Amino acid sequence: MDRIAALRRVEASLSAFESGETDLETCERRVRAVVRTFATEFDGDLSAYRADDGTVVVAASEREAREQVRELTDADAPTVQLID
Repeated sequence: MDRIAALRRVEASLSAFESGETDLETCERRVRAVVRTFATEFDGDLSAYRADDGTVVVAASEREAREQVRELTDADAPTVQLID
């Protein structure tokens, strides 16, 4: 999914919420799904990794992913797993 498609899906979810066609929980679930799909569909050498606290980062290696999580969350020794 490219950035424009992701933004369109987020906009559609927000519009449905604003018009009363959907509730907040459904809107949040749809937006979260769009962001996760966008983040995990990179071409090239980048992959998505999920930390033990739920933080998701995109990195070239597990070590790089741990470093990013450390910077974002101040975790001392985060554990990360590749998201398939």
